[in-house]
Amino acid sequence: MTKQLICILGLIVLISLAGCVPGDGKHTEANPAGFFWGIWHGWIAPISLIWGLFNSDIRLYEPQNTGWWYDVGFYIAVISGFGGLSLRRRKQSKIKVQIK
Repeated sequence: MTKQLICILGLIVLISLAGCVPGDGKHTEANPAGFFWGIWHGWIAPISLIWGLFNSDIRLYEPQNTGWWYDVGFYIAVISGFGGLSLRRRKQSKIKVQIK
């Protein structure tokens, strides 16, 4: 029961924090998204992808950005998030194989 409660609370927090999705109109040519926004948009990329299916204004990637620095932040977050999960799964599966 506690694992379910933690998952539900985590999901609520994640959805609340996803209020700053790419394409929400906060960034303009005068105020482009920078490195830290790139990190944030990379972390919430899966939520942005799903939300973008229902709302055409929401993007996976912020079009109004600073360029290279935004790209670096975005890719660091995407790789660390998804790459970290795959490394964790590999370690767990190796441990299970060795135990058997």
